Amino acid sequence: MTPPVLLPGAVVDGRPATLGVLGGGQLGRMFVHAAQALGYETVVLDPDPASPAGRVSHHCIQAGYTDADALARLAGLAHAVTTEFENVPADALAALARTRPVAPAAQAVAIAQDRIREKAHFARCAAASGVAPAPHAVIDGEAALAAAPGHLLPGILKTARLGYDGKGQARVATRDELAAAWARLGRVDCVLEQLLPLAAECSVIVARGRDGQVVSLPVQRNLHRGGILAVTEVHEGNMPPALASQAQTATISIANALGYVGVLCVEYFVLEDGRLVVNEMAPRPHNSGHYSVDACDASQFDLQVRALAGLPLATPRQHSAAVMLNLLGELWFGAAGAPRTPPWDQVLALPGAHLHLYGKAEARPGRKMGHLTFTGASAEAVRANALRAAALLGIEPF
Repeated sequence: MTPPVLLPGAVVDGRPATLGVLGGGQLGRMFVHAAQALGYETVVLDPDPASPAGRVSHHCIQAGYTDADALARLAGLAHAVTTEFENVPADALAALARTRPVAPAAQAVAIAQDRIREKAHFARCAAASGVAPAPHAVIDGEAALAAAPGHLLPGILKTARLGYDGKGQARVATRDELAAAWARLGRVDCVLEQLLPLAAECSVIVARGRDGQVVSLPVQRNLHRGGILAVTEVHEGNMPPALASQAQTATISIANALGYVGVLCVEYFVLEDGRLVVNEMAPRPHNSGHYSVDACDASQFDLQVRALAGLPLATPRQHSAAVMLNLLGELWFGAAGAPRTPPWDQVLALPGAHLHLYGKAEARPGRKMGHLTFTGASAEAVRANALRAAALLGIEPF
């Protein structure tokens, strides 16, 4: 049975309407802000006593994601629950779903947690969308390792589970390198993907409601460095229109085939020959969609709140060209590793600058500390200001 719509500001069972989130990182923090802006109370479950989301939420439960008592407390406080990262145990979502609406569902998250199942899902959807995953093979034992097709080399070996931001991956050019990399990754189940000639990367974020309605943000053009998103550009002409349309159609197909509810991001490779290849999905808001907070009339977090509560999903409208820079921990260190505060005063003097810091106490190299979005009337002006900011911060130009 479809759960009732949870209206903003409503009183349900004698308590204010409350939305819960598993995970207290920056995505949870921005979800909490969006939920509170609509009038919902919020509750966060995270093991970190100083989690970014927990520090701004009405309620915070400090516990592990498999703690049965903590999950029961979360279900007692929240009228509906979501997650802010894909590696939350799917069993925890399934347990919560016995008594509360949960979006996305445990089954969809479980598929996103396992590259083998994820690739299989993409392959099934390719018949309708025409967008397939890269040629690949499952490496789940010595026999599969020995039988790996030679045409997949050179390739990228990726662990089936728990890989993100470039972790759990290794480039391999020969069978000897493949065997050594599999051993180095712990001989766990992996996927070997053929290394393809890339021209660009992009992503699509959609929100799907309980009634099957789907809305999409514009296609994001992305630049990764060291496996971590560095720059996202979203403006007219950032991608060829036909390719952008194909990516959005493929993403909607992937979401519909999952019976998905919530916000879903799917990442794609654009090959040198112009073909589109689906890479991976995230069952949550995504780093590449952060620009939507400042450049759209409904952000990815607004859509996450609406989908979870069962509210109507209005198609987001982008009102400004946008370029987003990821702010990693190394920006907080100067010459010889001396701690510093980045020159935010100079950055914020630039037109269209929107700074978002995540409230993380300790800066570490590679850690996502915040993002900086530039908006404006034209792509040229926005890009020029983003490049000025990159120079001030010591970020490599793009």
